Amino acid sequence: MFLPCSHNHSLKSTSTAKTQDGIALEIQPLKSEEGVESEEKEEKEEKEKKKVNVTKKEKSVLQGKLTRLAVQIGKAGLIMSAVTVIILILYFVIDTFGVQGREWTAECTPIYIQYFVKFFIIGVTVLVVAVPEGLPLAVTISLAYSVKKMMKDNNLVRHLDACETMGNATAICSDKTGTLTMNRMTVVQAYIGDTHYKSIPEPEAVNSETLELLVNSISINSAYTTKILPSEKEGGLPRHVGNKTECALLGLVLDLKRDYQPIRDEVPEEKLYKVYTFNSSRKSMSTVLKNSSGPGFRMYSKGASEIVLRKCSHILDASGQPRVFKAKDRDEMVRKVIEPMACDGLRTICVAMRDFTTEPDWDNEAEILNDLTCICVVGIEDPVRPEVPEAISKCQRAGITVRMVTGDNINTARAIATKCGILQPGEDFLCLEGKDFNQQIRNDKGEVEQERLDKVWPKLRVLARSSPTDKHTLVKGIIDSTVGETRQVVAVTGDGTNDGPALKKADVGFAMGIAGTDVAKEASDIILTDDNFTSIVKAVMWGRNVYDSISKFLQFQLTVNVVAVIVAFTGACITQDSPLKAVQMLWVNLIMDTLASLALATEPPTESLLLRRPYGRDKPLISRTMMKNILGHAVYQLVITFTLLFAGEKFFNIDSGRNTPLHSPPSEHYTIIFNVFVMMQLFNEINARKIHGERNVFEGIYRNPIFCCVVLGTFALQIIIVQFGGKPFSCTALTIDQWLWCIFIGVGELLWGQNAHAWVMWNIFSSLFNPTGRAGEGEVKLCDFKPVGGNEGGWQTATCCTIPKSACRHLKVQLRKRTESFIINPATSSASIHLCFTLISAVPTHRLKFLKEAGHGITKEDMPEEVLTEGADEIDHAEMELRRGQILWFRGLNRIQTQMDVVYTFQTGQTAVPGALRRQPSVVSQHNDAKTVSSPTHVGISSSSLSANSAAAAGPPAPASSSTTGSECHITHRQTSSAVA
Repeated sequence: MFLPCSHNHSLKSTSTAKTQDGIALEIQPLKSEEGVESEEKEEKEEKEKKKVNVTKKEKSVLQGKLTRLAVQIGKAGLIMSAVTVIILILYFVIDTFGVQGREWTAECTPIYIQYFVKFFIIGVTVLVVAVPEGLPLAVTISLAYSVKKMMKDNNLVRHLDACETMGNATAICSDKTGTLTMNRMTVVQAYIGDTHYKSIPEPEAVNSETLELLVNSISINSAYTTKILPSEKEGGLPRHVGNKTECALLGLVLDLKRDYQPIRDEVPEEKLYKVYTFNSSRKSMSTVLKNSSGPGFRMYSKGASEIVLRKCSHILDASGQPRVFKAKDRDEMVRKVIEPMACDGLRTICVAMRDFTTEPDWDNEAEILNDLTCICVVGIEDPVRPEVPEAISKCQRAGITVRMVTGDNINTARAIATKCGILQPGEDFLCLEGKDFNQQIRNDKGEVEQERLDKVWPKLRVLARSSPTDKHTLVKGIIDSTVGETRQVVAVTGDGTNDGPALKKADVGFAMGIAGTDVAKEASDIILTDDNFTSIVKAVMWGRNVYDSISKFLQFQLTVNVVAVIVAFTGACITQDSPLKAVQMLWVNLIMDTLASLALATEPPTESLLLRRPYGRDKPLISRTMMKNILGHAVYQLVITFTLLFAGEKFFNIDSGRNTPLHSPPSEHYTIIFNVFVMMQLFNEINARKIHGERNVFEGIYRNPIFCCVVLGTFALQIIIVQFGGKPFSCTALTIDQWLWCIFIGVGELLWGQNAHAWVMWNIFSSLFNPTGRAGEGEVKLCDFKPVGGNEGGWQTATCCTIPKSACRHLKVQLRKRTESFIINPATSSASIHLCFTLISAVPTHRLKFLKEAGHGITKEDMPEEVLTEGADEIDHAEMELRRGQILWFRGLNRIQTQMDVVYTFQTGQTAVPGALRRQPSVVSQHNDAKTVSSPTHVGISSSSLSANSAAAAGPPAPASSSTTGSECHITHRQTSSAVA
């Protein structure tokens, strides 16, 4: 086939556009020798400007937040461990050499060093417990699990980070054909011979000569690979193979009782003299045949009706004869035929022809595609997918703006957008064609100005007659825009080769698995295997679920870490012995981290995830609500642990485990503390399933069998460790009564999680409620509603309460954020006073300003000016902070090293998930430059040392002034039991 010169020009312009955005070219046009030197200079200058482009990492939203959170937690854990070691050493030195007045002697040096080593081990234990090293594993499990499940929802994830990025999407730029519509096109209207047929006419109603021209034009001027085949199932619809628009035209031929295949057999592709293929610039396709009966050529054309009609000078009348087609006739036809078709949501195609008596200059395309004769205009219907309006409604409720970017007529695009729900009645929106769009965003020099674009894109909903360059300009402008509180996260759909730059530029690029080209699929992050917009909504759900799963794990893990660190720190400083031994800490850290990450990271998504707005780039991972839950449950666990530590022996009527000699056998006292601690974590894991203040923590728990198995499995392993662990786990067997008390205290976590909400809310707002339960003057009845029956259903009252009008100003912000909450003000209405848990659960968090958030994303204020300049590459400032701090992560346990191996495999893209590739290395794990220091897991002591220690422990205290004997090394203060197994 012949490719005209203008196609090379379009390729060159596409190449330039791709190069400007730093995107690898899929197709390179040939370069002349004259321009090689100048292009080499330009490439060198560009490399000098962006020489770090290869090494920089483009972090996803969640990755950046996790990195910054890891830095914060690492600093806090390092400080706590250092303070613990310093306090233990100072306590030991002051008590031994100050209070007791002993002197440092050579014989006692090994024993003193042994104490110092134990203090260091306790500090390392505090650090290991403080750092949630299970977080990388949780991220890996959550992403891998989501990718596997998304495959069932017709989402083939090629880049793992795109999974969670989609959860933060704020805008979706979608194609129309095949994505929002069924991509099964049929001709339903036609204008033939000065007659507008609202349905397909009978063959007898059309002039025979006109019918012959129409059938030949459609049969020849279309790809020969496009066919209509019989249905594979009996009674099914015929199968459309190839271009769907051409299939619709071939279907028109069949409806006119004609067959296209004999014509193609008579005129095979080898006899086609020249072909002008369809592209986004010419919006038409033309095929030239050489007349077999004599000299001359005949050209058949088809394309967008308003474009092809402008090139027509004649039109066939009812008798099949051409008559003059003037500009006023064209305007009248547009007004009476094309616009009504477009308003019905039909794609209008004009079929035309031209005869040449002599061979023209085929390279002069402007002259060739002119002076045409219109044969007919058809209206093609592509029905909207039945599930698309509901899917778009879900996106809008979820705070995601859906925009349609299509090459169709603006009236057709507007009609389809209205049917889909993209355009809402009474909404202030813009529907623009590509040329109008470019006029508004470009200056006199033809350059795109961000300020101009920022005035257009917030209201833009439909972009019609657009080119791939227009799509790329729109996507780039939205992503680079600084209008609004947060930057936009944009998802884009594309199926053509020219959509590659837009798919690459977007935060998440969706390629069509059925209609998409290989170039589009390579440039994408996720492939829609069914070409359906509903699958994008499912990707949003899974992305938000990944984000929430990580937040759930963080809420649970940080609660464990806060309690364990404080217990280890306080116990070590007060009793010089940690109530939780090193192996017990290992069990808590190992099993609770690994199994909790498996349990909480595999929660299936629910529709409720689409009832909130996207988190955005700046929203912290740990919100105030989560911080309230972490500190609230930590208070309960600390009160219980310290109560058992200092008074537990009286409650259970057992011997105290405090101040026991070195290497003494396990005590019931400390075993109960360990067992209660694990039981509280076990039940708090159920509380961690909800992070937005929901009360019903058991909702949907049966839908996650992995969670149920983890909880029951952990409980069974705890029984085995306590009853049969013995000295290695510093445990002794407990009685049935003691076990029941431990479980009862653990269940208290669930009760505390429920009553804490009610108690705090009631005390804060008790002064606001009307004790009579009746809304009187100056009062407002405040109700929380929940939807029933989806979009077609109504609303059901959940809970109501009555508050003064003056209090409404405090709740105004919260009400605006919850679309399902309303204020009603009946003058007289009686209702029982109930706490508005769903609404008010967020209010105390709003009032608790002393709670800090953690894990923020990179804000615009944090970024240097040079980073915000156009064309500059993104720099990961969290990683720069990691380099500056050079935090040493102590990973003495083998599990931590194993987790790092898992994350390293995940970084390099060698994941076990089939077809999943990693576009950029993950930042969930620690930076490669961070040093690894193995903490000692045991201390070897010779038998002579052991005997000396035992002798020292058994012998009476000797005066400090005695001569150098073995008893001089005896220390009379409370013995530090071994921190190692």
